[in-house]
Amino acid sequence: MELDRPGRVLAALSVVPPLAVAGWLLAGLPLLLLGRFAPLPALLLGLPAAALLCWAGTRRLGKVVEATRRQVAGVVAVAAASGVFNGIMHSEQLAVRRDPATYAQYAVWIAGHGSLPVPAQAEAFGGADPWLIFESVGFYQVDGTVVPQFMPGPPMLFAIGHWLGAPFAVPAVLGALAVLTLAGVVARLAGARWAVTAALAFAVSLPILYTSRTTFSEIPSLILLFGGLALAYDALDRPAWWRGLLAGLVSGLAVLVRVDGLRDVLPVLAFAGLLIALRRFGRPQGALGVPLLAGLVAGAGLGMLAAYLLARPYLSYLSSSVKPLLLICAGVLVLTLIGSVTAPILARLRPPAWAPAAGAGLIVLLMAALYARPWLQTVTRAPMTSDDRRTAEMIRLIQRANGLPMDGTRLYFEDSLHWVIWYVGAPVVVLATFAAAVLVRRLLRDGAPFEWLLPLAVVGWTTVTTLVRPEITPDHPWAARRLVPIVIPGLILLAAYALARLRDLAERGGPRVRRWGMAAAVLLVLVPPAVTSIGTAFTPVERGEAAAVEAMCAKIPRNASVLIVERVTADRFTQLVRGMCGRPAAQVDRDGPTTASEAQVRRLIERVRAAGRVPVVLAAEAGQVSPYGPASQIMALVTRQDERSLIDAPNTTWSLQMNVWMTVA
Repeated sequence: MELDRPGRVLAALSVVPPLAVAGWLLAGLPLLLLGRFAPLPALLLGLPAAALLCWAGTRRLGKVVEATRRQVAGVVAVAAASGVFNGIMHSEQLAVRRDPATYAQYAVWIAGHGSLPVPAQAEAFGGADPWLIFESVGFYQVDGTVVPQFMPGPPMLFAIGHWLGAPFAVPAVLGALAVLTLAGVVARLAGARWAVTAALAFAVSLPILYTSRTTFSEIPSLILLFGGLALAYDALDRPAWWRGLLAGLVSGLAVLVRVDGLRDVLPVLAFAGLLIALRRFGRPQGALGVPLLAGLVAGAGLGMLAAYLLARPYLSYLSSSVKPLLLICAGVLVLTLIGSVTAPILARLRPPAWAPAAGAGLIVLLMAALYARPWLQTVTRAPMTSDDRRTAEMIRLIQRANGLPMDGTRLYFEDSLHWVIWYVGAPVVVLATFAAAVLVRRLLRDGAPFEWLLPLAVVGWTTVTTLVRPEITPDHPWAARRLVPIVIPGLILLAAYALARLRDLAERGGPRVRRWGMAAAVLLVLVPPAVTSIGTAFTPVERGEAAAVEAMCAKIPRNASVLIVERVTADRFTQLVRGMCGRPAAQVDRDGPTTASEAQVRRLIERVRAAGRVPVVLAAEAGQVSPYGPASQIMALVTRQDERSLIDAPNTTWSLQMNVWMTVA
């Protein structure tokens, strides 16, 4: 009984975060679609939905984890310390320079207005005009409205912070919940003895610190994906239809957070088909197949519905990758159905005697090939679209700052496994490779441990596909976000299993060998990620933006219509002025690379004045607004930004200045 109760507590604590997140998203999405995403209705629907899912997911758990009170307390302590630390070191990314600020402005808008799309308010400028542009970075202009770029799941979570008056607290809380979720999966699959070590290695890894301090989508995605694995384990341990349904639903809702979730949950689809096939052989786990599939289809279906209704321009932008992914999903579904139907025939087939050893060897060879890839391949892409050309120009600028040869076609994807080694250390990668090889060998030889089949498939599939093509601008720590949802936690999970196996081997050498050998192994797991993170862990970035934005908004007249005449200011502040300052805003189309035509600006000023509003002009320099009236500086922020490193782990931050000048025309 000593191990029973703490084990149930740890098992419950680790699935409450994904179930609560899922409940909130299930309640929030209909409200957002109806234009009623406001504090009271969200509270009245979201809290009961989250509570109901948490109750269903934690009832009758039994002893799914063997843990001691000290182990449970250690996991909770690591999670709490992570949340507090990242909350103190939070970032304030509000000016739209990259994705976090896009998510932040998305959250600001729905928290304050409860609906989408964002009205362009052309009437505040005297009506639509071909020289008026209402879109900006992260926001598309569609039929007189503005549509945010990304999926609505993360902003619906971040909106909670705005309602509570703590807009920068939610990412840190989600990071702490991610620590709990991963620790629960580790406890289930590798043993609670390793949950604290895994939680600590995960929490100190730089990409986890990075994405737990500001409004990224990766941490919510991680919570749902690993929460789905924990729920699937519980369902296999004590089969019940509602457990399978919840596991599928939570996994599928990852699509509502990131479109890439479609790729990540493909192994869950195949696993559901396997369970359906097992039902024909009387295996008790087979009863979970249909509920798991139903939940997965429901969750992913809601995600795709939200993408179609609320983020259609984003889907169009990603069509070259989304369409093949949808075809792959359809192919996996067809193969799953065929496999389920032909299960009796397939059951007669037996893998050859050499298959287990070959499977294990293939894992080692694959990781060796990824490690050697920089010496065998240089990944490049010739710019074909305007987005490609902008990316190439950004890469050239970063290369210049890094003192590297300038070649905008370089993508640096060949270094992807080395990125992982920067952030978790070579020992974790080696241990994870060993664990994956052992598990593949055992599964091909004995079909056991069956509970590892789905986690190994999810981690293996997403890790390989991510490392082969990260598809992200390759500067760091920015590119590290690609490793957060599956790769880093998955490798830490496998490394924990390897530590458990090594401990079993160390038992043969006696207590002293076991004690000191495992202490050394744990240090090898914990020290490398901590050493990498130490350079930036105690330096928050983009601090002061909230106060600077508040002061800027206060200086813009209440009945102003804001014309932004310079490119960088337009990219960063068009939606911010509209959403946070509450003033209609538009950028003026430019006939040059930087600023708009003075004649067109003067014409638009007169249109604003004729509409009965005050014309205000914004730009980055005094000389860009002074032709229209007296210039005054309304933002002069000096802060820190992330380093942009291409061939080394980031170990510092860079200076960042933001200036905004205004004239009341």
